[in-house]
Amino acid sequence: MKSLIEKIECILETGGTKKDIAFLLVSGIALFVSIFDLLPLPFDAAWVAIVLCGIPIVLEAIIGLVTAFDIKADVLVSLALIASICIGENFAAGEVAFIMQIGALLEDLTVAKARAGIEKLVHLTPQTARVWNGKTERMIPAEQVKIGDVLRVLPGETVPVDGVILSGQTSVNQAVMTGESLPVDKTVGDAITSGTVNQFGAFEMKATKVGEDSSIQRMIRLVQSADAGKAKIVGLADRWATWVVVVALTAAVLTWLISGQIIRAVTILVVFCPCALVLATPTAIMAAIGNATKHGFLVREGDALERLSKVTKITFDKTGTLTHGTPQVTAVKSVSTYTDKEIYTFTAAAEQLSEHPLGRAIVQCYTQRAGEKLRPCEQFQMLPGRGVSAVVDGHTVLAGNQKMFADSGIVLSPNVKADADAYLQRGSTLIYVSVDDVLAGYVVLSDTVRAESASMIGRIQKLGVRPVLLTGDSEYSAKVIADELHIGEIYANCLPEDKLNYIGACQEKGQSICMIGDGINDAPALKKANVGIAMGGIGSDIAVDAADIALVDDEVKELPHLLALSKKMMATIKLNLTFSMTLNFIAIGLAFTGILNPVVGALVHNAGSVLVIINSALLLKWREKNDI
Repeated sequence: MKSLIEKIECILETGGTKKDIAFLLVSGIALFVSIFDLLPLPFDAAWVAIVLCGIPIVLEAIIGLVTAFDIKADVLVSLALIASICIGENFAAGEVAFIMQIGALLEDLTVAKARAGIEKLVHLTPQTARVWNGKTERMIPAEQVKIGDVLRVLPGETVPVDGVILSGQTSVNQAVMTGESLPVDKTVGDAITSGTVNQFGAFEMKATKVGEDSSIQRMIRLVQSADAGKAKIVGLADRWATWVVVVALTAAVLTWLISGQIIRAVTILVVFCPCALVLATPTAIMAAIGNATKHGFLVREGDALERLSKVTKITFDKTGTLTHGTPQVTAVKSVSTYTDKEIYTFTAAAEQLSEHPLGRAIVQCYTQRAGEKLRPCEQFQMLPGRGVSAVVDGHTVLAGNQKMFADSGIVLSPNVKADADAYLQRGSTLIYVSVDDVLAGYVVLSDTVRAESASMIGRIQKLGVRPVLLTGDSEYSAKVIADELHIGEIYANCLPEDKLNYIGACQEKGQSICMIGDGINDAPALKKANVGIAMGGIGSDIAVDAADIALVDDEVKELPHLLALSKKMMATIKLNLTFSMTLNFIAIGLAFTGILNPVVGALVHNAGSVLVIINSALLLKWREKNDI
């Protein structure tokens, strides 16, 4: 937990400054001294608030009018301030300026400034490359690699440019580009992209796309382009300011002409100042953000909840969002006299010294579930073609993929192949196992669905929002997940630009889209979407930085609450606006008859503002079940 000081500093970084808060504190004290005449000062203490809070408003109004003829709420406030001062109603002037500056500060606080996530994405670009001439290698800057150069990539290194493997075999983590949770085996002739990570085995490759044409650089450009033009929150008081100013001036002039009393005209200007109106939106947004935080959401953009309330579709990345995002052993099948458990035991023991990510996954699952220690293995060795060999309990155990078994002369029977293909079509990965050179069975690894995903999707649909699956995984794998979760619209084999294009096409049709993802490959779509939500726990820093909202604890079951909260927030804002406008018009009628003076009118503003804040604060404890 952050300390109180750290929290305050965080707030200051998102819009407010120490100077602004200090000025507001001093102004509030000065107004308190003024209304109760607590100190024998040679001037009205309200002048402190006029100077600290009022002058900035007047200057901003003048600059807006002179440079762009921009009529905003500060124009009306400035007129009311100046008129109140002219007739000696200093407290009314200071109070209006004080309330308006509080509203401005609150609105600033609701707009979180996105961190420079693009810089982290740039850092993923490899800085160097190993150029190989057949005898020696030399390190050069990655940007100096030319098409046709032969490069060497060692285990653990990031592929510097796009290319084709010339020699060697490897397993590559392609999550950067496709989001796939399972590593992909690569061999001679296979294409390989920059930014992906070599997890196993050194290989040589021929460069085919370099510099700005490489995949990782294209990803960077996609994020940059998607970030352009995303609308920020616009104060409703400013949007209505033009006609509010016209109506206020007209009413004030008519009141002066009809009554002949300037104080009534000034009172109308004071009560027409949109103090409660200015507070109506930011206070509700801040309360809703506080509620969202309690449910594990970090809202990084102030208007994100406003945009979320209008969403008609939610696009999900599969891996790490609807699923756990890590390979798990989901089945063990024996095709011999050995039991399933014995096959699992042999495989885990043989893989315990493996450096391959699938081998490590098998060992981890076995130790967590079996409740037994791994059997000791001897004569362990890594084999070409993604495999291992070891002696376990006196038996020679071989574990690897189908190609490796075919190269070793171990052929799958038609029945075994048919059963195995059924798993492959569901997007699973199979590790075949032989004992003493006889096929014994296979281990199935899959990315498993989160337990809460099905109910979450159902609740979203009840809110009138349509779920869509956008994934880099295969069509078979995507369909299995979609069918299990009752998602009717799916798109498989999606590259980052495919997700980006889909969201853009929907937006052109007037649809408001929310994107949920966790990987670097999701960053462009998270930026492009009307609202981007990143899985903050397992998600990459790039995805979190690209998103408007981060799900801190990865509990996707809370997503329907966030959707319902956004709609409740907008209902609260509309209620606040209706109340504040109604109060204003009642006060105008009373001011016209002379019942209100500027000071009382200003106090009416205070009461209205307090009620708006109380109504907004109710959002802090609001629960989804109240409305669904």
